[in-house]
Amino acid sequence: MAKRSIVNILITGVPGVGKTTLLKRVVEKLNCPAFGFYTSELREAGNRVGFSVESLSGEKGILSHKDIKSPYRVGKYGVDLRSFESIGVSELEKGLAADSLIVIDEIGKMELFSEKFKEVLLKAMEVPNPLLATILYKSHPFCDRLKKRTDTELIKIDPRNREELVDILVKRFASLVGAGLNAG
Repeated sequence: MAKRSIVNILITGVPGVGKTTLLKRVVEKLNCPAFGFYTSELREAGNRVGFSVESLSGEKGILSHKDIKSPYRVGKYGVDLRSFESIGVSELEKGLAADSLIVIDEIGKMELFSEKFKEVLLKAMEVPNPLLATILYKSHPFCDRLKKRTDTELIKIDPRNREELVDILVKRFASLVGAGLNAG
């Protein structure tokens, strides 16, 4: 599967608006090889205690947790770079070697502690594979540079457009990769 030109689609929006859900729904509807990862909240007794990372291949681990002692912190959460890199970054490296869609949820503060992640992400934005990712809504020097790339389209999700974006993105990826991607 080769896309006609390098195009990366980054989804942004305020926390909780549905970026991860959008990614999952698009990937579900696309009948094509995909590599990448999702992040999700970890909850105990109804309270958020951290975040997990799960590869599209099914590997799961801890991205961050309130009980992790780490020099890498976002708020009350310590970030487990080793777990993130062994699951999330490793999965992206597999995607770079394959003829597949690359999915990243998310390019955010926790993930950006990893220099290896940033390096692999930049490679992913240069290869012919289509890339679909969520990205930090707030300004951040590294993210701001990604958002301004000429080979990148930034789409803001909000409650008014989140339902229609599923079909829009499925059609967009079908047009990027032509017959190599079968939207189902």
